[in-house]
Amino acid sequence: MPKSTPVRAPLHTRRIPWRALATAAVAALLAAFLAPAAAQAAPPRESRPIYSYTHAVRESVWVDTGLDEDGDGTSDRVAADIVRPAEPAREGRKVPVVMDASPYYSCCGRGNESQVKTYDASGHVVRMPLFYDNYFVPRGYAFVGVDLAGTNRSDGCVDVGGRFDIQSAKAVIDWLNGRARAYTSRTGTRTVKATWTNGRTGMIGKSWDGTIANGVAATGVKGLRTIVPISAISSWYDYYFAQGAPLYDGGPDDLAGYVESDAARAHCAAEQRRLADGSPRSGDWTPLWTERDYVKDAAKVRASVFVAQGMQDLNVRTKHFGQWWDALAKNGVERKLWLSQTGHVDPFDYRRGTWVDTLHRWFDHELLGYDNGIDREPTADIERHPDQWVTSATWPPTGTRATTLHPATGAVSGVGTLGPRPAAGTETFTDDPKLGETDWAAHLITPTSEKTGFLTAPLTHDLRVSGTSQVTVTATPTTASAHLSAVLVDVGPDTIRDYADDAEGITTLENRTCWGASTPGDSACYLETAAKTADVDYTVFSRGWADLGHYASLAKGVPLTPGRSYTMTLTLAATDHVVPRGHRLALIIAGTDRGLIDPPSTKPTVTVELAGTSARLPLVGGAQAFARATTGTTTTPVPSRLKGVGAPRTTSHVPGA
Repeated sequence: MPKSTPVRAPLHTRRIPWRALATAAVAALLAAFLAPAAAQAAPPRESRPIYSYTHAVRESVWVDTGLDEDGDGTSDRVAADIVRPAEPAREGRKVPVVMDASPYYSCCGRGNESQVKTYDASGHVVRMPLFYDNYFVPRGYAFVGVDLAGTNRSDGCVDVGGRFDIQSAKAVIDWLNGRARAYTSRTGTRTVKATWTNGRTGMIGKSWDGTIANGVAATGVKGLRTIVPISAISSWYDYYFAQGAPLYDGGPDDLAGYVESDAARAHCAAEQRRLADGSPRSGDWTPLWTERDYVKDAAKVRASVFVAQGMQDLNVRTKHFGQWWDALAKNGVERKLWLSQTGHVDPFDYRRGTWVDTLHRWFDHELLGYDNGIDREPTADIERHPDQWVTSATWPPTGTRATTLHPATGAVSGVGTLGPRPAAGTETFTDDPKLGETDWAAHLITPTSEKTGFLTAPLTHDLRVSGTSQVTVTATPTTASAHLSAVLVDVGPDTIRDYADDAEGITTLENRTCWGASTPGDSACYLETAAKTADVDYTVFSRGWADLGHYASLAKGVPLTPGRSYTMTLTLAATDHVVPRGHRLALIIAGTDRGLIDPPSTKPTVTVELAGTSARLPLVGGAQAFARATTGTTTTPVPSRLKGVGAPRTTSHVPGA
């Protein structure tokens, strides 16, 4: 099959998981005792496509979740469609599982070509979306596509990341490991056991699918060995709100209605009401959000985690991967990371050959126990320019330290400086809901009423920001409500992926490449893509938002007292960005970021007290690196109007679209 040559990264020392050690030890012992001393067979390092995809077993089971979400008096069953190689079972060998649990298998489709499941007249699955079954089944894996509760052929109701969503997938893993019951039909009594699998399961999926992988891993379920969440949610509150500020109209009840099956729509009105009542648009943190916060349960995670994320994803913002990554690190979870310049895009559609190769080796290592060295390679792959990737031995890199920078007034009102020393004075802006970050950045060095900006001098050395930034703002509003935005900008010419384009950084081409075996009903050949780029004068590389009324607590927002100052710390989106020599680093503080947060109920004028305002940035090399990058002089003029990508789209988002 056509395939690009994978780029091997240099090795580094890293914790080797016990499964790999145990597998290697057993292989070594068997080789020592069973093989002739002169001809010991080397342990396998890669699964090969030796099994027939054409003659693979295709079957469907309905797994009992043990829950009655739809209230019909019987336990709900979720549908799991299975494609597995026939040969291992005939030979008495068991296989591991790659699994994607999704609400999109019938309503909306998966991947760049919006594929849905198709079935034959007997109800057996003919086509599974995406390449996972085509590629991995011939290599000795089973693929399982699970319909979340309330979608496609499953019972129950959609509860958008809650316990029914998570139990939909967890119950299937329990069945694969002999701890749950499944049936051969949706309503029948004939049971079926998963005798063909060893229970070792790896979950994968983009957006809502990857979110389910996060949530199931946070239960600590036995048998789940690894997850590959792609642009996935880690806390549903943070999908709908940013520290009290609503990100866009609508809530989880709307999302449930978007994906639910006709059967669920007929009897899930009560669940829709519960979702609506539990997620008020006030931005308050309620028990509904606590149930849907997987970060708090990171200590339960047994699986390794391979995260892929677009750094310009304005659907599932990068705060999700950042807080999940940090929580997993605190609990010693083995992790790997890919960060691209794209928006909400699957790695299969921006780095296809290397992605398939890396995913193959990851599953071989985690599910088959092959010592192929992937655990000793650099932790992170980062797209620095379109189609140009670098690696990082650890992430954030060793030597990254939080460094506090302070805004100061400049020669012109509203255009100040950014440096290491605290400063006095104030700057003022008036919220204008018609404008957003692209408007602010385009007029960064021009005084405008809707924002205030602070810039370094042109840098004399590169400066790398890697991780999660925080911006503390002391603000005095003139009205009883106010929203805040904090934006980090790289000011200087560059060519970047056009993440504001409809395809969020890619262009779909007309030619196809094939990734696995095909059948007449399920092709493994997909349209190729190329980078969609834009030439810009600035790049917004991190942002954060908040409702000032939630300054004291997310649990309950309060009306503000006009004329009183409040201090609030905004958590910005995690990123990895290098501001090059000759460019400037800028901080913008403003109100409503059009298209990304909804406006407050009033249009306040906000006075920013600079003595109580600062930015805490994760700089590689810390304060010394900043001092080095801002020592000396360069002469790089800044145009009065800067060109960037288009404004963020203002339509409502759906995780997975």
